[in-house]
Parts: sequence; structure tokens; C-alpha cells
Amino acid sequence: CHSNDRVSTSMQNKFLVPVALLSVVLIGAFGSKLHQDKQRVYELTLVTGNKTGNYYPFGQAIAEVVIQQNPRLRIKVVETEGSHENMRRLQANEAQLAIVQNDTPAVPQARVIASLFKEVFHLIVSEQSGIESVSDLKGKHIALMEKGSGSYSSFWLVSQHYGLKPSDFKSTPGSWNEGTKLFASGEADAIFRVLPPGSDLVSYLLQNTRGKLVPIDQAAAIKIKGPYLQADLIPKGTYKGDPAVPDTDLPTVAVEATLLVHQDVDPVIVKEITRILFERRRNLVAANSLAAMISQPSGSGGFSLPIHEGAQAYYDREKPDFLAANSEVIGLSFSFVTLFVSWLWQLRTRFLQKQKNRADKFNLIILNLIQRIRQAGTFEELDRLQEELFDIFKQVIGDLDQDRIDSDSFHSFTFTWETALKIAAEREKVLRNLSLVSHDLKADLTAVKKMEN
Repeated sequence: CHSNDRVSTSMQNKFLVPVALLSVVLIGAFGSKLHQDKQRVYELTLVTGNKTGNYYPFGQAIAEVVIQQNPRLRIKVVETEGSHENMRRLQANEAQLAIVQNDTPAVPQARVIASLFKEVFHLIVSEQSGIESVSDLKGKHIALMEKGSGSYSSFWLVSQHYGLKPSDFKSTPGSWNEGTKLFASGEADAIFRVLPPGSDLVSYLLQNTRGKLVPIDQAAAIKIKGPYLQADLIPKGTYKGDPAVPDTDLPTVAVEATLLVHQDVDPVIVKEITRILFERRRNLVAANSLAAMISQPSGSGGFSLPIHEGAQAYYDREKPDFLAANSEVIGLSFSFVTLFVSWLWQLRTRFLQKQKNRADKFNLIILNLIQRIRQAGTFEELDRLQEELFDIFKQVIGDLDQDRIDSDSFHSFTFTWETALKIAAEREKVLRNLSLVSHDLKADLTAVKKMEN
């Protein structure tokens, strides 16, 4: 009996030892993989645009803030010719992220993360050219952006709408610097660019050449062929306050710069990037002021593409369970409730969009003021601009009290406003230093004259 027990125990030991060893190996492997996953660094490529444009520096701001907030996410920013090339690279999975104009033909592999900022069509013409409308470009020479850029494609959509053929005028594609040289030298009669309102590039061009803005006044009709386009205005005084440039609200066409991602990127990574975009917006605005306009993509202004599931998970983070999609087990009575709640939700969405639009308007005004502050030449002019800043702040406080803007938009505005105050203080120091230098020079000249006498 005892002999049988010893045999049985020996067999059990022989069986248990390999099992125990296998368990240790599996636990070690699992723990090692878990540790590796926690320490793993994810590298993504973000394709943007030309370094002289807005997409490349905006992409750099995203990359900087993302790695600050999550060192495991490293984004490599790549310069490209523009939106069409970015779509191609996204399709080939040569890039995982892309900044693209939302009127660019989409590829099936692309998914949306967020709307970044608004851009408007700028048609700048020489005052001597006699061009007063898009139709007047016939027989003229126009400088365009590089082929493959969103700006290049947008021009042809506009020109075709006005009945112009490529043979009706001369067009020269190239970089911003190349186009500016052609326009400034008088070789080109016009220059077309798609840029955010208040762009420093446009401001420089208008203030250093005899150029003027021409309206593009049939945006609603152009939208029929380009459904992602929007009718918009360049507000009076956007590029100069006195005399105002433009001298009236100028009709034009608007698009949105949108952040896209390849459909195969891990939803956890995309959710983290989306979180940083919205919850660390102050950091982004500090790096690039256009980040003040980042928003959740809407169906009316975006691509005909779904939102990436990772981004959608972030947008739905506070969504109540009872608003989930209807299932077959919900009764008829709950269907009516769901319809009613859906209607209320749409009203709320419109209300929030209206609040955001109003806040964006104030942000654009502040950006314009910042440009004017940087160019202020006297203390009196600087004082007037600071008074305008405080007047705008009073308006925003009033709108916040009356729920015309929400708290998130207010916080975004205050950061931009405080930045303007800091720039004003820096400008005041510069003017004071210039004044001291001028005073010293006058004193030296007086001393020299006395010595000569």
C-alpha cells in the first residue's frame, strides 16, 4: 500500500514540476510583454505642407505638445507640397497623420481626428492690373502655389466656376517666396493663396506691394460643386486698421484645415492625441495661435469620412448611456423619448457651435490687434490699441454672462488676450528704448554744435 502511495506521489511530482516550470515561463513572458508595452515608444509621421505656409509650423506645434504630455508618442513632422500629396502618402501608409484642406478628394484609408482652423481664399491683384473680379483674370498672369497643394486645386475650382479656361491666362505654380517675387516685381498681375484670415504672409504682401484684395462673391454657387466649401467674409480692417484693409467686409470662400489619421492606427493612440489637442489647447496656442480654433469635426463642414474610433471614443467620453444607439429591445415608448432627446441634442449642438463661432470671431479680432500692436510706432497708438483690447474683453465678459460663449471658449480667448497684453508691454519697452536712444542722440548733437560754436 505504502509502495503504491510512493509511486503515485512520484508520478504526481513528475507531472507537477513541468507544469510549475511552464507557469513560471508564461507568467514571466506575460510580465515582460506588459512591461514592454508600458515602455514602448510609438513613432508616427505627420505630413503637412511647405515650411513657409501654415501647416508645417502647426504640425511642429502638435508634435512638441504631444511629446511634452506623453513622451511615448513621438511625431515626425514632414514637409510636403500640400494636401494632395498628403492624401497619397496617407493612402500608401507612408504617413500615419496628415493635415489636409477639407475640399481635397479623400482616400478610403483616411479617418478624421479634428478640425484645426479655418482658411479663406485670398485673391490679391496689382492696383495697376485693372482686375476687379475673378473674371478679369483673363489675359493676365497669376502666381499659384505648387501643384499638388490644396491652394492650387482650389484656384482651378474657382476659375472654372467663373468660366475661365487654363488657356485664358498665364499661371505659374511655385512656393510662397517665388510667387511673392513675381508679384512684387510686376511679372505677375495676381497671386492666389488659401490662408487663415489675418495671415502675416498676406499682411506683409499687402503692406509692401501695391496690391489689393479682390472679392470672390459667388461662394454659395461654388459650394454646389465643392460641398465642403463655405461662404465667408474677410472682415473690414483685417490686414490694416487705418486706412482699413480691406475697406469693407470682403466676400470670399472658406475651407477647414483638418487633421486626418490612417484607419489602422491604434485607437488608444488616436484617443490620446485627441485628448491632448483639446485638453492641452493652451499649450498649443502658446506654440501656434491658430490652435485656438481647434474643434470637433462636424458633418456639415468636413470630409465624407468617418471619425476615427479613437477620436470618437474621446468625444463620447461623457456621453450618457441612455443616448447610445437604439437597440431592438427598446419599446415604442422609449423610441419617442429618444427622438425627443435627439432633437434637444441637435439644438444644443447648434447652440454650442454658435458660441464657438462667436468666440472664434473674437480670437480673430485679437490676432488682428496683435499684428497692429507689433507695428505700433507711437505710445498714443499703442494706448489706443490697448484700450481696444480692454473693450473687447468687456464684450466677451458680457457674452459669457449671457451664455453667448461657453467657458471653454472663454478660457481659450483669455489666453490669446493675455498674449496680446504681453506683446503690447514688450512693444512699449521697445518704443521707450527707441525714445531714449533718440533723446541721447539729440543731446550728443547739441553738445557737438556747442563745441563747434
